[in-house]
Amino acid sequence: SIVPMNYIDIFLEALSAEKGRSQKTLESYSSDLRHADEKISGGLMNASYTDIQNYLSCLPDKASSIARKASALRGFYKFLMLEKIIKENPTANLELPKRTRILPKFLSVEEIELLISSAGDIKNSVRLRAMIELLYASGLRVSELCELPISAYLGDKLLIHGKGAKERMVPIHERAKNALEKWLSIREDETSKYVFPSNGKDGHITRDGFFKILKKCAVLAGIDPHRVSPHVLRHSFASHLLAGGANLRAIQTMLGHEDISTTQIY
Repeated sequence: SIVPMNYIDIFLEALSAEKGRSQKTLESYSSDLRHADEKISGGLMNASYTDIQNYLSCLPDKASSIARKASALRGFYKFLMLEKIIKENPTANLELPKRTRILPKFLSVEEIELLISSAGDIKNSVRLRAMIELLYASGLRVSELCELPISAYLGDKLLIHGKGAKERMVPIHERAKNALEKWLSIREDETSKYVFPSNGKDGHITRDGFFKILKKCAVLAGIDPHRVSPHVLRHSFASHLLAGGANLRAIQTMLGHEDISTTQIY
């Protein structure tokens, strides 16, 4: 390290003396500062505002870790200013790089309603309503919805076999349940093990088939078909749940996300 009289250690010592700093914070500050000290030519003690701005811009684009590194740097230089070790704070007007991660596009509650009601003009509107309601109410993956076996339906919930042989229980609300019951009552293919059977080789409606019907409904509903996809419905589900005050963990479980950070982009 190029830092003379190791100021990083001195800063970390001062930090650990402050109450309420967790060991984890200290460790991450330590690794963040040492990383920056290595990467910035001339090291942290000689870094200019531009050096630090460039360093942050070149980090892999994960907003939370960029923010944490910036916060470590701000803390470090603020300490050096207080100790009168440096005369100018290179992080004074620091701007965090803009996130490039695009947030999921989703439909409003009204648009979802429009989509479902315009299915009335399409043969099998009952089936489509059941599919959209299920996708939207339970946040199923499209493949899970298309391949849903009758045996998965347990009244007010679904037993889903997700990715990697993982099972999860997905609650379904009254409206989705009613739409599903209505479809099951008129579903003609009694022998099929699938909730949404088809004559194709798979024996169930395919992802593409469902996609095409969705796009057709969007056109009829006056919604830009580019904005309508099964994935968008799944995202809409998550954001409407959050807006309704649901807990992030609960949503993660319902969506079958492995990692909470996948859910956190909402």
